[in-house]
Amino acid sequence: MMLLVCKNSVLALLLLHVFLLHGSAVAAGLARSHRRDVLPGPKGCDVFSGSWVRDDGSTTATAAYTGFRCPVIDPQFNCQLYGRPDSDYLRYRWKPASCELPRFDGLDFLTRMKGKTVMFVGDSLGRDQWESLVCLLHAAAPQSPSQLVSADPLYTYKFMEYELVVSFHRVPYLVDIDVMQGKRVLMLDDIAENAQAWRGADVLSFNSGHWWTHTGALQGWDYMGEGGQYSEDMDRMMAFQRGMTTWASWVDLNVDPAKTRVFFQSMSPTHYSSKEWPNPVSKNCYGETVPTTGLNSTAPPTGQEQVIKSVLQGMKSPVRLLDITALSAMRKDAHPSVYSGDYSSAQRANPAGSADCSHWCLPGLPDTWNQLFYTLLFYQ
Repeated sequence: MMLLVCKNSVLALLLLHVFLLHGSAVAAGLARSHRRDVLPGPKGCDVFSGSWVRDDGSTTATAAYTGFRCPVIDPQFNCQLYGRPDSDYLRYRWKPASCELPRFDGLDFLTRMKGKTVMFVGDSLGRDQWESLVCLLHAAAPQSPSQLVSADPLYTYKFMEYELVVSFHRVPYLVDIDVMQGKRVLMLDDIAENAQAWRGADVLSFNSGHWWTHTGALQGWDYMGEGGQYSEDMDRMMAFQRGMTTWASWVDLNVDPAKTRVFFQSMSPTHYSSKEWPNPVSKNCYGETVPTTGLNSTAPPTGQEQVIKSVLQGMKSPVRLLDITALSAMRKDAHPSVYSGDYSSAQRANPAGSADCSHWCLPGLPDTWNQLFYTLLFYQ
């Protein structure tokens, strides 16, 4: 009797083992079936060199959400909600010259990044990308519990079920700004205060550059400080170089590449002068509805671009450049223009003087930035 029980137990264990193996094979097969649309190119493929291809199908990342159904789109970027009459700017996908991009898979991202923190750090172009990523992930799991905490300068969106935190830290210069005797001092050699928020993140994506050239009311500081010396101004590219070097030193000394992936977004182009492309319809990006082939793709790099690449090349830490400049330069059609919730009726009636040709509509171009971000994170 005892022998019979043992034999039955062994048989049951064998059957269970076979079932589990079969179940694993089925699950793997389903996963492969689910990912059939993913055709990543070789690791050596330059995903930033290619062209915009019109795609009227439903496979584009921008089809994942609308401006009416994402919980974090700022009025400044929400072109659909604020009356943009055309939608062709949503019907283009980026096609690298020598490979295919994986389709952005929000559930895959949530699953792979479970329990981790992804943080964007920089100016409003970083915010544009942060909001895009949150929208894409929210669209993939719209019923999943979430939490948004907005406490300027740190904005955090948490996908509770996946314990994934996606944050944006608004620090346009990256380095610290101290207040001394009522004056704002841009500290070219100090980043310690801002950097406290970055510790512990699993993925960090930085951007900076545009604010370093602002003057007048848009200038975010009164003095520059370095080594205990203060000045009212200096060559802006030299200041940017010094600020970026301070940032690079912090990354090299404080970020463990085995635990944290670091990215830097290249300069996002603007389209304020229609002299830059053929057959313009206005003085700037207003009214543009299609990309321009090859726009600025061979243009010399700006001062900021040169500084960024130079600093990254001198770093010890592996920092990936999210090189969106040339591909975004073709997208004169993708800006909010006058379709911004931050604009008055008078501003909307004056596109020649008011159009926003710096930021990008959501949904829109930043969704492609995140498709590239996704590719670099998981496929290259």
